[in-house]
Amino acid sequence: MSLERLKAAVHYTVGCLCQEVAEEKGIEFSKQTIAAVSEITFSQCEIFAKDLEMFARHAKRSTINTEDVKLLARRSRSLLNYITQKSEELASSNQEQKEKKRKKNMAASKGRKTSEAQVQPMMAVSEELNT
Repeated sequence: MSLERLKAAVHYTVGCLCQEVAEEKGIEFSKQTIAAVSEITFSQCEIFAKDLEMFARHAKRSTINTEDVKLLARRSRSLLNYITQKSEELASSNQEQKEKKRKKNMAASKGRKTSEAQVQPMMAVSEELNT
């Protein structure tokens, strides 16, 4: 996605959010205000991206992880709590998926072992008949 398309998407989203707030609170936002909020939002996202990259690099990693995001959100207690909660939910969900996959693989391997156990005596009988 090009930088201009990304900026346009941010501007559109900010416009939608401002419209929701305007309807809820009974106020209006000027086009200049929406443009200013969009620019500030985009600039802040660029800063966040650079900070996340630096946190990962400092830890000698090339991948940004949830701990980096938590570090970024450390100044906003409510945001940090929200991110921590969502991170724990995702980790729990991922663990459940791994358990299900492991159980499925174990059941499939037991099925193969049973089939192999049934085939081996038949092969022995076949070998005896051929000799």
